[in-house]
Amino acid sequence: MIHRRWAALAATILFLSPLALRADTVLTYPPAARGDVVDDYFGTKVADPYRWMEEIDSPQTKAWVAAEAGLTDSYLAPLPYRAALRDRLTALYDYERVSAPSHEGATYLSTRNTGLQNQSVLYVAHGEHGVQHVLLDPNTLSSDGTVALGGGRLSHDGKFYAYSTQTSGSDWQTWHVRDVASGKDLADSISWAKFSGATWSHDNSGFYYAAYDPPSDATKLNIVNRNQKVYFHKLGTPQSSDALVYARPDHPEWFLGASETDDGRYLIYDTSKGENNGLLYRALGTAAKTDPIELFPNEKARYDLVDSDGPIFYVHTNDGAPNGKLIAVDVRAPAKAKVVIPETSIALLGVSAVGKTFFASYLKDARSQIVQFGRDGRRLGEVVLPGIGSAGGFGGHHDDKTTYYSFSSFAVPATSYRYDLTTGKSTVYARPHVKFDPSLYVTEQIFFKSKDGTRVPMFVSYKRGTRHDGTTPALLTGYGGFDIATRPGFSPTNLLWMEMGGVFASANMRGGSEYGEAWHHAGMLANKQHVFDDFIAAAEWLVAHKYTSTPKLAIHGGSNGGLLMGAVENQRPDLFGAVLADVGVMDMLRYQKFTVGAAWIPEYGSSEASAAQFATLYAYSPLDNLKAGTKYPPTIISTADHDDRVFPAHSFKYAAEMQRDQAGPAPILLFVELKAGHGGGKPLKKIIDENAAKYAFLAASLHFTPQIP
Repeated sequence: MIHRRWAALAATILFLSPLALRADTVLTYPPAARGDVVDDYFGTKVADPYRWMEEIDSPQTKAWVAAEAGLTDSYLAPLPYRAALRDRLTALYDYERVSAPSHEGATYLSTRNTGLQNQSVLYVAHGEHGVQHVLLDPNTLSSDGTVALGGGRLSHDGKFYAYSTQTSGSDWQTWHVRDVASGKDLADSISWAKFSGATWSHDNSGFYYAAYDPPSDATKLNIVNRNQKVYFHKLGTPQSSDALVYARPDHPEWFLGASETDDGRYLIYDTSKGENNGLLYRALGTAAKTDPIELFPNEKARYDLVDSDGPIFYVHTNDGAPNGKLIAVDVRAPAKAKVVIPETSIALLGVSAVGKTFFASYLKDARSQIVQFGRDGRRLGEVVLPGIGSAGGFGGHHDDKTTYYSFSSFAVPATSYRYDLTTGKSTVYARPHVKFDPSLYVTEQIFFKSKDGTRVPMFVSYKRGTRHDGTTPALLTGYGGFDIATRPGFSPTNLLWMEMGGVFASANMRGGSEYGEAWHHAGMLANKQHVFDDFIAAAEWLVAHKYTSTPKLAIHGGSNGGLLMGAVENQRPDLFGAVLADVGVMDMLRYQKFTVGAAWIPEYGSSEASAAQFATLYAYSPLDNLKAGTKYPPTIISTADHDDRVFPAHSFKYAAEMQRDQAGPAPILLFVELKAGHGGGKPLKKIIDENAAKYAFLAASLHFTPQIP
């Protein structure tokens, strides 16, 4: 009976008139049954009344989600400005986007999007200046754009392109091989790969990839990913014939990878769990196959192989250098590693090798700085960038005399540049033309003090002439985790917010890589509360300096940033005017039980590992820190039906509990995207529609009239 009642409720809500709900309507939420599940964590009893929602395909869960979707649609549909915002966002996205090219031999690849294509198209050319033609158009793979390209790699001779497809945002990959000359796919097909690239053998006979055993039920998204294996696929053979290259059944939670050095002399094995990794190697070309030799152990530090010169491996590492360094290791005498690029006070994010030189990518106060070094570590010069922003690329080969990179900032769309290694000069390769004037906008970098006195940076962007009198709406975002920096970058969605008259702010909290490994460690495990303190301090700074005020301040974050939204909304519901929490990790006591969640234990800890780790997680877990009788600000909690990274039940359970506990009139909405995943590969149309709806929600929640050109 209960299932039929909820189904009827869902149908009723779905067919409400768009005028039936207004922005100030006090909502009646779909009923969510509360079970009697209680877990015991080291003597502490914790109720989990919505455990049944973890069965996301059960009739009970589906009926409740359908009812929530109907309520959300009926609330958002009549909001003013939604259609106008969608039209303007469509216009802002309607510009050609061209990536910097990459190449193997004379075969050059780049991607282009004419503007409103759901997925960018892959082009190929013979030679750097050759005529380009389509190699692969993912828009032809599905009618709605929900089949996207995942990874891809050219063979060393440029004749074949291995590429993966991912459906409806899922992380599962299917690999294919396309003949570059004919533009046709070979018969080769590989299923159940995940978190994998394709690395070709030196002789181009095939490639290495990582996969899992096929799940027993492909429709289940909560399958725990364990026992990844590395295989070698030989072209022209079925997947069943692929050779098992490496497995670690003694460490089922590890991620594995394999690749050959460019000279084909060594096979490199990569093992990782969380932030750190290990490197092993095996000499190739001998008759007898030997076991791999451990060069660097797992779980101690990070070791990224940048290049090799026979037995000399160049490795970017933070081993004994929290800000990073580049070392040269002779595998014949690994204990005598030499420092090529020493550690400095600035975080060294990565190193690439091109034309017998190294390009070191530094992060100086969260903005890019690129320095070129010789093979001997001699500083050759700094790449002059167009301004404060983010640069990436600088890939290539030993005999290259040029390399390419892209640069973007909050008001400058990604522009591709060609860099001449001999002259040290950059020239524009492709500059997009967006329908706005970037000179109308300004970006500041400010620094504020967190709760414990730590100095934290934040970027603040807005239209010139914006008043700082507390009346301006602001949107504050952040991430703060997994050693990932929040860097300046262009987004038509963020630009729309500034066009609307809003301030856009991005905080660089601890937990990221902005200031090296020490900054990361200061925001992980037992230090996670620092991240929330930093974000709250950023919001308080914006209010104190009258860039905005609490009733006008919205916050937005996704994934680990969605966890951030849940935690700070629980801790300071009085500070924010509205909250957008996307695909968040909301149940910190059980996250490790779903999909790839166990890989996050080094970052978060585990409720099952120790009483201390349980206490840390329990203190901030968004689901477990909601309080009945609290007046929460207007909130949209977003997830997707195919999110097999952050399991949708996180958002389901959090939304149900927040709706139950809400004591104020503000809406608490669950937004479930269909045929979508964690965000990767999402069709452009979905991106535009979703963001237009959310900005209309913010305009209504913050009570302002958006300026729409």
